[in-house]
Amino acid sequence: MASTARFDVVAIGNAIVDVIARADDALIAAEGLAKGSMRLIDAEEAARLYTAMGPAVEMSGGSAANTLAGMAALGQRCAFIGQVADDQLGQVFTHDLTSLGVAFETPPLKDSDPTARCLIFVTPDGQRTMNTFLGASQNLGRDSLAPALIADADILYLEGYLWNADASRAAMAEAIGLARGAGRRVAFTLSDTFVIAAHGEDFRRMIAAREIDILFANEAELLELAQEQDFETALASVAADVPLLVVTRSEKGAVAVANGERAAVPAEPIDHVVDTTGAGDLFAAGFLAGQAQGRAIADCLTMGAVCAREIIAQVGPRAQTDLKSKVATRVG
Repeated sequence: MASTARFDVVAIGNAIVDVIARADDALIAAEGLAKGSMRLIDAEEAARLYTAMGPAVEMSGGSAANTLAGMAALGQRCAFIGQVADDQLGQVFTHDLTSLGVAFETPPLKDSDPTARCLIFVTPDGQRTMNTFLGASQNLGRDSLAPALIADADILYLEGYLWNADASRAAMAEAIGLARGAGRRVAFTLSDTFVIAAHGEDFRRMIAAREIDILFANEAELLELAQEQDFETALASVAADVPLLVVTRSEKGAVAVANGERAAVPAEPIDHVVDTTGAGDLFAAGFLAGQAQGRAIADCLTMGAVCAREIIAQVGPRAQTDLKSKVATRVG
């Protein structure tokens, strides 16, 4: 039976403007950065690194917002809840997201921290080193949740990054209760190993309590969550408590376990990796779009893999190709 919900997915995440610049390995070393990592920085460090960057591209980003942008490009109905400030970057973020067809009505904060930004250095091997100043995004509170909006979406999608601030962590926990009370599914992305290292006990408790219906992780995040070193052991351990577990494995493809049934797909072929920024976000976009369309799990995985391939072949986390046509050539 077709859904009567207004939205396929409503996501709660960090509202961030990405600042992306090319960099060589020497600059990464000189700045004392760990290539391929993501870390949180303060306003002073953000200003210093911005000065060190070369010519940059600025576009709205944030993990969950990137996922919704990809879903909108695939024709799905999406809404976003996130916090910006009443400043120039806040206006940039709002315009970018709504112009893609994503509903975004969270009021901007006045007299607050500035809108969040992520300074991303992309090295010649396509690796991205991310330095995030959370700014206003971490001030997302329970007053911004829009309970009616959450109840009117088939899936509530949450990003683990928001677990790092007290206010947003409380808001996310309440959102889970609102979604489950309305009979909606809850999807959660673990975001990064450093998030799991800090909040793994919370995540394990949520999973054990069956509060999460769909869990997204990459291989490293899965191992950190399960506190295992072997992939298969970790997969079996986590899948036992999650109705639908989805794990990306870079060049090894992706695997999903749905109520004990396993499906896997290889990575989509690509000639040259340009920039891995947003690969996991766009994989989630393809997979969730497949879920919204009622497709088989293998097809959902393929849709995710196609979207991830398209995003790593370009600079930045927002698709510059026709995702819908690319996906249609693979799954119809």
